Amino acid sequence: MAIHSPRRASSIREFFIGAGFLFRGFRIWITAPRLMLLGMVPAAIVGVLALTVLITLFANIQAVASFVTPFANDWGELARAATQFAAGVAVVLASILLVMNTYTTVTLMVGDSFYRKISGHVDAINGSPPPPEPLGFWSDFRRGLGEGLRVLLPTVGLAILVLLLGFIPVVGSIVAATAGALLGGWLLVVELGNIPFEARGMHLTTRRQALRGSRARSVGFGAATYLVFLVPLGAVFAMPAALAGATLLTRSVLGEDTRPVDASAVPNPA
Repeated sequence: MAIHSPRRASSIREFFIGAGFLFRGFRIWITAPRLMLLGMVPAAIVGVLALTVLITLFANIQAVASFVTPFANDWGELARAATQFAAGVAVVLASILLVMNTYTTVTLMVGDSFYRKISGHVDAINGSPPPPEPLGFWSDFRRGLGEGLRVLLPTVGLAILVLLLGFIPVVGSIVAATAGALLGGWLLVVELGNIPFEARGMHLTTRRQALRGSRARSVGFGAATYLVFLVPLGAVFAMPAALAGATLLTRSVLGEDTRPVDASAVPNPA
């Protein structure tokens, strides 16, 4: 007779609740379509640059794979080809992870005002939090830049880990892709939570602690967002919804209401 762990079942349930916040984020198109459309503008601008980087990498992946596997140069043709193929896949997975998280950080900085309005709209239709103490533009900018770098540095380490995992025989690509989605998704949700947590006067260290308190739910949201971002142009179309979903996740982990109030009583943000 199989024994099911309640804790494991609860973690799985929490994971899918977190993933559901992304899809609830897409529903914000109904209440604020113009604002969500504006949120796509910075995502598209930064997306062109990110896509250019990835296309350049893909066009030269054979040379890159050969460069990172000099130890295989004297091997037999079949072994060398298999090793370089695995290296190419690992480089692609690591690069996607690095570009995706960098893309998110830069997009949030470029479209800060748009995304704050989206987050504020989500808060408004679910019950707004108390306004934080204003610090001024330059104080916010310096803190945001510093926090962005502190999030990106672990991303570089994770990208190296994903690259190394890709060299595991037979299952390397699967292990690397899974690690990228779960661990990369965690870093993604930490970055996406910047604006809604900041609206509550809570910054990076506090943000991480709050998200760790609901780790399965947070990773579920991050992994779902990561996978949607992998779809061609998915990051551009999903970025406004991801920010809306991150606001719902923030409200959830802080114990705030995530059930919408009467939307007709909320002013149109656009």
